[in-house]
Amino acid sequence: MKKILQRMDKPILLISIIMFAFGLIMVLSASSMESYMRYGFSPYHYFIRQAIFLGVGIIPFIFIIVFPTSKYKHLINLAMFGIVGLLIGLTVWGSVAKNAQSWFSIGPFNVQPSELAKIIIIMFLAMYYDKHKDELDNQWVLLKPILLCIVIFVLVAIQPDLGTAAIIALLTIFIFYAVPMTKKTRNIYNKIFLGGILVILSVLLATGGSFLRSYQSERLNFFDPCERYQEESGYQLCNSFIAFKNGGISGQGIGESTQKYLYLPESYTDFIFPIIVEECGLIVGIVILIIYMILLFRIIKIARTATNIHNSLIAYGVFAYIFLHLLINLGGVMGLMPLTGVPLPYLSYGGSYTISLMVAIALVERVAIETNTKKEKVLRKS
Repeated sequence: MKKILQRMDKPILLISIIMFAFGLIMVLSASSMESYMRYGFSPYHYFIRQAIFLGVGIIPFIFIIVFPTSKYKHLINLAMFGIVGLLIGLTVWGSVAKNAQSWFSIGPFNVQPSELAKIIIIMFLAMYYDKHKDELDNQWVLLKPILLCIVIFVLVAIQPDLGTAAIIALLTIFIFYAVPMTKKTRNIYNKIFLGGILVILSVLLATGGSFLRSYQSERLNFFDPCERYQEESGYQLCNSFIAFKNGGISGQGIGESTQKYLYLPESYTDFIFPIIVEECGLIVGIVILIIYMILLFRIIKIARTATNIHNSLIAYGVFAYIFLHLLINLGGVMGLMPLTGVPLPYLSYGGSYTISLMVAIALVERVAIETNTKKEKVLRKS
């Protein structure tokens, strides 16, 4: 175990420990009032649950960093079909929350299969393309695993959870583009994806989003939210802006947010970043963004130095996974894109996402361990 720890990427490990600890503190601060005032729970209710999630997540984290990634080759296909089965099962036995039938209720906890699906897709595509690395000039070989990812995308979209579905689609595309292929093949797919984007935009413009549900189409109207404060489409985002403004440079102090007093719904999940800036200030907000940039840089470095295709694709996939969550969450709460209810890495409350993120970080660390182990062997031989 000592050698494993020595071969891990220390900056990623340190960032993860600090950010999870800080996130736990901010979940307590952001959730205490809503927990007590809206639900009648203890102010520590969500803090305790998040601590439990982190404790549970340590188990798969340790398991993954100990065992080589190659050991999952025989399990990943089963996991992929298993997650499809779970997503189908949601249509019958799933619980509804936030207008989406996305959870299985297991006692006092909820499990969200779509969060697990993201990690399984990363592993599935990485293992598949590594297995077929000598056949990547064959179009059918390239596209075959994407069909199963499309099935997962559709099953998540009909819940409906468009934010998670969008991440699954973009994650799949990102990994696909990370696969080594000829320039000619890549140019063909560039044209296909560009054409697909143009078709989607044309449909949205032609229909005005009429196929969307009312609450979904309202989210597309995210400009000038404070002009629509009395409307649902403006209320949440305007209160997010108010939280940013209240924080100023140095913040009002931890625990001193006013927007968490039921002005920002789910302030400890989707809107955790505005609460952090309100309480800790713009400077801390900028520091958090810099930490995220360092984290992503380290993951990309691990992806580029990986010794085989499946390890490289795993690291690229985790990079995309974290980056997309950052982009969609921060873009939403800052009014740069529609709000979609996507959690912020390390900081948002949530069991399925927290455990999935810990698994993702463990996978990157395992890739780093295997790369460093191979480098050590080469050095010893030389």
